Amino acid sequence: MDPIGLVTVRGQGYLLATRSGADRTYRLARVSAAEELHEPAQRPDRVDLDRAWQERGTRFRTGGDQVMVLVRADPARREELVGTALAVRAEQTDADGWLRLEAAFQDARHAEWALWQLAADAEVLAPQWLRTSLGDRAAAMAACYRVSS
Repeated sequence: MDPIGLVTVRGQGYLLATRSGADRTYRLARVSAAEELHEPAQRPDRVDLDRAWQERGTRFRTGGDQVMVLVRADPARREELVGTALAVRAEQTDADGWLRLEAAFQDARHAEWALWQLAADAEVLAPQWLRTSLGDRAAAMAACYRVSS
């Protein structure tokens, strides 16, 4: 990854970077480790961070790859889900007290990552491909930790 600059928006820090030539934006609170490499970063000589942030934010909010997900979630995890999604378009409370939300994510990878973090405190109802993907991932994890007799 080649860092471009840091921005702070509504109290959240972000790293603007490129990776394999593609623009990337990372929330600093989610970075758990970093390693300095010996080769220098490839970056433009002059960077207008305000403009770069605005352009990336616009692409992020209006990107054609957005994924809409219908999810049931434990109310105790609501803020985490809402904070990770691009937007929540609808929300209601089911009879059992769990929330049913229609949430937008940047793309398939973002949706799977965000919902995996919630573990059993969330259930994807749609789309089916995401239910299948998370189910396969959970089965692989369970098989990895299964105790043999």
